[in-house]
Amino acid sequence: MIERTIERLLFASRWLLAPVYLGLSLALIALGIKFFQEAGHVLATVFTATEADLVLTLLAMIDIVLVGGLIVMVMLSGYENFVSRIDANQGENREAALGWLGKLDAGGLKLKVAASIVAISSIHLLRVFMNAMQTPNDKILWYVILHLTFVVSGVLLALMDRITVTAAKAKP
Repeated sequence: MIERTIERLLFASRWLLAPVYLGLSLALIALGIKFFQEAGHVLATVFTATEADLVLTLLAMIDIVLVGGLIVMVMLSGYENFVSRIDANQGENREAALGWLGKLDAGGLKLKVAASIVAISSIHLLRVFMNAMQTPNDKILWYVILHLTFVVSGVLLALMDRITVTAAKAKP
């Protein structure tokens, strides 16, 4: 009796995550505002900005888009994995549903998050390289070390996932 009550309470507590995932949508709104602020800046200075400045601003916009995609991925797949199924196929617009929704488990989510972090880090590193003349060498070195740490971590996560899947298939 007590055990069953505790288990039901623990299972119901997953709904405490729902407002957190909803809060991520607010972060997505903030990113959207920042993106359009940068777009306005690009349009206002497109004729006077140097090529390097334009590229740096565009890289910042790409960075914002990548972070936005990461937020959507974590928000939707995290909600679906840990809180409740999302029924996006209701109504007439079935083609609008995301193909990966419902197919991404916690392990796959970790790999996608790691890949997104590596992509975001790559954009940051490219921005540092574009400003290499104004950036001290020791700082550039730390950016490269940090990026390589993300890359190695992503590769190790993928390797661990592959080992886990292989071990699970080998069990009778």
